[in-house]
Amino acid sequence: MRTLIIYTSQTGFTKRYADWIAEKAKADILDLKNAQKKNDGFLEEYDSVIYASWCMAGKVVKADWFFNKTKNLKNKKLAVVAVGASPNDNPDVDVAMNNLLPEEQKQYIKVFYCQGGLDYDKMKFFSRFALKMFVKALKKSKDEKQRGMGAYIDHSYDATDIKYIDPILDFLGTEK
Repeated sequence: MRTLIIYTSQTGFTKRYADWIAEKAKADILDLKNAQKKNDGFLEEYDSVIYASWCMAGKVVKADWFFNKTKNLKNKKLAVVAVGASPNDNPDVDVAMNNLLPEEQKQYIKVFYCQGGLDYDKMKFFSRFALKMFVKALKKSKDEKQRGMGAYIDHSYDATDIKYIDPILDFLGTEK
């Protein structure tokens, strides 16, 4: 079975997960910029295609590209791996991942979430600025839970863990 991992990563956490999945699944791996340069039929060569990207404001960055490219590939194993700063057990993650796809696409595209982290030093200016403003607002909130979240994300941290790819490997039918 041929598998392709296509990824985009701003700070390196998504790339780390893409590399881990590619290594364990013996998959080809391609940065999104290079995938966008390929001819339209190149995905047909694969039995499984996984798109890995980072989350911003509850959305998966550039996921629309993947959705458009795979709308006629319903006979393949297709998945999105979303990498974000929130812990895997955060209920907001489940809501965001459930809202990622329209009902029709949920029939043939599987969604996975892996906790990454934050690296303010590697973020682009706009992302860093927007997140710092969000943190500031959270810390001023009257809601204790929101203040706690603000304290959690006000600094860089790395929460990646290879164990988070186990469900993806199961989906692919790959040994862990």
